Amino acid sequence: MEIPTDERIRALHERYAPGPEAFELVYTHCLIVCEVAERLLRGREGEFDVGLVRAGALLHDIGVYRLGAGESYLRHGVLGHELLAEAGLPEPLRRFCSCHTGVGITREDIERQGLPLPPGDYVPAGGEETLVMYADKFHSKTAPPVFVSAATYRASVGKFGAGKAERFDELVREFGVPELGDLAEAYGHAVT
Repeated sequence: MEIPTDERIRALHERYAPGPEAFELVYTHCLIVCEVAERLLRGREGEFDVGLVRAGALLHDIGVYRLGAGESYLRHGVLGHELLAEAGLPEPLRRFCSCHTGVGITREDIERQGLPLPPGDYVPAGGEETLVMYADKFHSKTAPPVFVSAATYRASVGKFGAGKAERFDELVREFGVPELGDLAEAYGHAVT
């Protein structure tokens, strides 16, 4: 599989962003998630396809540009999957979009909670998808954007269903907790 260059990924963001503010918010978030993922990889590079992790992190939120007014934010992952399909990118890259929300969304979650998603399992498969999904938990595009501590994320994820906080705990044990202080300072975002 050919992994797109950083330049091609940036060009995709520029092409699909509805304006410069959306581009700046989403693309900066993707850069931050990439930096967090690369920190989590340190010392474990041989266990992962580093190029795939980088591309997945830079692409994971591209579907945000397709959200319509009033459309549920939960849909950004499936919208990104569709967008990357239209752009001709292979399925392994598309999955970074559809399988990074929360700690994974199952068919049971969709049915039980009446989520506005097509029936299916949107759960990361493999180390690269899991790592990007986990790295994404440490930054939020809220207004203003913030870095999110492991404790803050764990406290919030439980509201999304039984076992979600425990799944996050497993990810913490598997990957560790990234240092966010210098990133927060570099980007001028607080840590919550």
